[in-house]
Amino acid sequence: MPPLDQISTASGPAIVIVAAGRGLRAGGGLPKQWRDLGGRMVLARTIEAFAGLGPICLVLHPEAMGRYPGIEAMADLVVAGGAERAHSVRAGLEALAPLAPQKVLIHDAARPLVPHETIRAVLDALDHGPAAAPGLVVTDALWRVEDETVAEAPSRAGLVRAQTPQGFRFDAILAAHRAHDGPPAADDVAVARAAGLAVSVVPGHEDNLKITAAQDFIRAERILGCDMDVRTGNGFDVHAFGPGDSLWLCGVEIAHERGLKGHSDADVGMHALTDAIYGAMAHGDIGQHFPPSDPQWKGARSEIFLAHAADLARVEGFAITHCDVTLICERPKVGPHAEAMRAELARIMQIEPGRVSVKATTSERLGFAGREEGIAAMATATLVKA
Repeated sequence: MPPLDQISTASGPAIVIVAAGRGLRAGGGLPKQWRDLGGRMVLARTIEAFAGLGPICLVLHPEAMGRYPGIEAMADLVVAGGAERAHSVRAGLEALAPLAPQKVLIHDAARPLVPHETIRAVLDALDHGPAAAPGLVVTDALWRVEDETVAEAPSRAGLVRAQTPQGFRFDAILAAHRAHDGPPAADDVAVARAAGLAVSVVPGHEDNLKITAAQDFIRAERILGCDMDVRTGNGFDVHAFGPGDSLWLCGVEIAHERGLKGHSDADVGMHALTDAIYGAMAHGDIGQHFPPSDPQWKGARSEIFLAHAADLARVEGFAITHCDVTLICERPKVGPHAEAMRAELARIMQIEPGRVSVKATTSERLGFAGREEGIAAMATATLVKA
């Protein structure tokens, strides 16, 4: 942590991050700011949201001082907080006072997902007034409840839900905190208003939630995409050449001096892709769903198999986000047909062609494919359940 005389506020505002609360209502056995959120500590995510804007003063509970050196190293100043939020904020402001910043942002540690545009909106508003804060317009009906019964339905006109960071001209909010001797303030806007400061409101953001209860961690992880179920499956298939004057590859019939041998239409590319989708869901392979011992599948179009795999993915809540098929052969040449193959596979799976890749390679005349005894195919499919 650099000495005070090496910290500069010339490039931007100072930031106070208030993390001195106990925050145990969210469960987990730790104050919420120290808990994991998608592989990163909540407080680490909060600090990172302001990194590079200006000097950061981190306000911690006295018992937490020195307990998490890695987190403290992310800040420029670390101070102990007080019994009330206002006491903690004042401690942070007093620590920053020798730096004489022009602006300061005061932010709750429990809001780790604050968007950059919200921060920027608050800072821009400070160019035109002494204080600004983000708020969300109240859209739900409001009730005042007595004895678990609706006693009144007050108007929501003009009401907003307060968020942080709340921004201020530094000298004005420091003076307001020094003068504040009223009841505990809900936030710094309350302190500012008690001092007669006008506070402008800028648009808040729904993602800028304050983690308070256990379910808030679930919502935050959903915003981060941590609860996505991403699956990857691989498929491989081989078919030998046999009699015929055409063959099917990835749903496209191609004229050729030989066909491909198989129980169905022997579309080696589509078989590999079908197995990749089944594999991503851990649902076996084509043979388990369409046994070659069953005569009804003799000569069947492989479109039936691929459509079944894609439909099964949708039923289980998965989206097929990308497929990649590689055909391995000396001949026929795949390049002239690749776009038609992509379009046909996309049609069958009911996804965008831009999510399907078809390409080919040779085995440099090595092995069965190099000897033109048959064609091999490998495929990868990525499935996502949100």
